[in-house]
Amino acid sequence: MNILGISAYYHDSAVALVQSGTIVAAAQEERFSRKKHDARFPRHALGYCLDAAGLSLADIDDVVFYDKPLVKFERLLETYLAYAPHGLRSFMAAMPVWLKEKLYLKSTLKQELAALGGVAEKDLPPLLFAQHHQSHAASAFYPSPFEEAAVLCLDGVGEWATTTVWRGRGNRLEPLWEIDFPHSLGLLYSAFTYYTGFKVNSGEYKLMGLAPYGEPRYVDLILHHLIDLKDDGTFRLDMQYFNYCTGLTMTNKRFDRLFGGAPRTAETDLTQREMDIAASIQKVTEEVVLRLGKTIRQETGIERLCLAGGVALNCVANGELLRSGVFKDIWIQPAAGDAGGALGAALVAWYDKYDRPRPLTAGDCMFGSYLGPDYPADEIRRQLEAAGARYEELDEVTLVERVADLLAAQQVVGWHQGRMEFGPRALGARSILGDPRAPKMQSVMNLKIKYRESFRPFAPSVLAERVGDYFELDRPSPYMLLVAPVTEQLRIAMTPEQERLFGIDRLNVSRSRLPAITHVDYSARIQTVHRETNPRYHALLTRFNDKTGCAVLVNTSFNVRGEPVVCTPADAYRCFMRTGMDYLAVGNFLLAKASQPAPVGDDSWKQEFALD
Repeated sequence: MNILGISAYYHDSAVALVQSGTIVAAAQEERFSRKKHDARFPRHALGYCLDAAGLSLADIDDVVFYDKPLVKFERLLETYLAYAPHGLRSFMAAMPVWLKEKLYLKSTLKQELAALGGVAEKDLPPLLFAQHHQSHAASAFYPSPFEEAAVLCLDGVGEWATTTVWRGRGNRLEPLWEIDFPHSLGLLYSAFTYYTGFKVNSGEYKLMGLAPYGEPRYVDLILHHLIDLKDDGTFRLDMQYFNYCTGLTMTNKRFDRLFGGAPRTAETDLTQREMDIAASIQKVTEEVVLRLGKTIRQETGIERLCLAGGVALNCVANGELLRSGVFKDIWIQPAAGDAGGALGAALVAWYDKYDRPRPLTAGDCMFGSYLGPDYPADEIRRQLEAAGARYEELDEVTLVERVADLLAAQQVVGWHQGRMEFGPRALGARSILGDPRAPKMQSVMNLKIKYRESFRPFAPSVLAERVGDYFELDRPSPYMLLVAPVTEQLRIAMTPEQERLFGIDRLNVSRSRLPAITHVDYSARIQTVHRETNPRYHALLTRFNDKTGCAVLVNTSFNVRGEPVVCTPADAYRCFMRTGMDYLAVGNFLLAKASQPAPVGDDSWKQEFALD
């Protein structure tokens, strides 16, 4: 039985294919269209999923959309009516799109599917609709390794719900309670993303990365004015300070007065004020998540927790919750945002509609989240030659040996191997790699390769069997969704003069013997690498460790600022040639920048990537 799940039309369109309960393929549309956060109908991702399984649309038993548009439209209308006459501009901006497209989404989906499959609409498989948070919960629980777990979903908003709690047992998910719009932890965090000058729905991770440079001076102000946080973690926002219900911005003039000024203009200098604001909202977010976790544990008595929704990508909050000991273990869906809703929707049909048994495995059922396309050697060669690339073709052992030598010599290597990751994190399939011991590696990779803000931290990949040697973490973190401190023996104590530094001045102070992956608060966002799910990346880390005594690499996503992560070998080559990367490894092909025909050092193209 073949079930397709689809998320689309809001942000991060994606498709997932579940075949007799097994996750066969999943991918975001942006990777194929090259438009970041592409929200259009995911025709390329759908075509990939069908091709990956050798299927046509005629072989599909059900197509499941990840939320219920009519219920979302009801929320939109009720919100505008509740705030009338305010919000007329926002109402007028939203209505044409709804009346033309989203209100008739069932017909639109059928038209798109029929056109893609070359069939009449009457011959399409049944089209089903799951609830938004039901899709999130299903994506979190069903692939997890737990027979029973509590499930917490936190995001901006679905149809009405912004926070939901579920009980998962076997092949069933039971909703327990929810918090509804407009009271939303995700929208609160996005409001501060907007206020500090970053882009909503994509810049939240920048706000999280900025937080350690500041002091949480505004926590009491936020708790006193913006959010009424109860002891049990439930909350209500004071909507006098927010504009997202009726306006075209997230915050308003009252919010500005509360924090002493207008929102930061994008791309202007970051000040200590923005850093302190980031630290404050991050601290409040962690407190909300921790209180909710304690309440869920008390109410359900369940020792394990699954997380999904956009807020579940806040790996700092995830790490705090894990270290609190409230739960024995937690599992986070690697595609926790709307893209993962496509997977959850397909799983809802398999377990809810068909009531199929749910098998449990020693690990999870995500296959390391390597669910996207891969490319055979002939196709890699064809794409490289079409681009005029010059390369060496090696066997796998030689390739791993050469790349390990290059990394040990502090060269920066693009690493395009196997199936592409599903979700926002690069996990060693579409990654840029570097030596974490190099003091300047963070600034080099940020400014000369990623073309992004210098404060942004890089994540470490570490051999799973060695994680405890480097980080205060006693379990796997395969999806880079947990932050933990580096071990005491790796840390470098700060001098009294360094202790007095503030803000970005802290950036140039090495905090550990792995300075490129250690954030200013001695933390790191960790990916454990497992031989079972990514044997080639595990082999590379092993050889790097053999040569250097270090079982850690810098791992950042294979893209530049403003672009999606690369998908094809041709994408990888273009990104390689437009950056300061030294080498590129695509499959068994190794390319040196100095050997390429395009002139090296022509920086005129950099302006293309100067802004988000």
